[in-house]
Amino acid sequence: MVQASQIRNQMQIVGSDGQQLGSVEQVDGSSRIKFAPKAAAGRGDHFIPLAWVASVEGQTVRLSKSSHDVQQELERTEAPRRA
Repeated sequence: MVQASQIRNQMQIVGSDGQQLGSVEQVDGSSRIKFAPKAAAGRGDHFIPLAWVASVEGQTVRLSKSSHDVQQELERTEAPRRA
């Protein structure tokens, strides 16, 4: 299991398919990573759970989810809520 202390600002984040998603802005506690998406998707801050990290290799954070799955999850969680 990857420890939050292994992840550093500016590391590249890639999906399990090898597609770059963005770069680490900061590790938020021990459970999630704040990141800057490669393509500006939506507004506000973007976070991914530390549980999605499969490995840290050099300056790369590799996720256990594909870039497509991550993008879908971000879109789902950022969808406007209706009252």
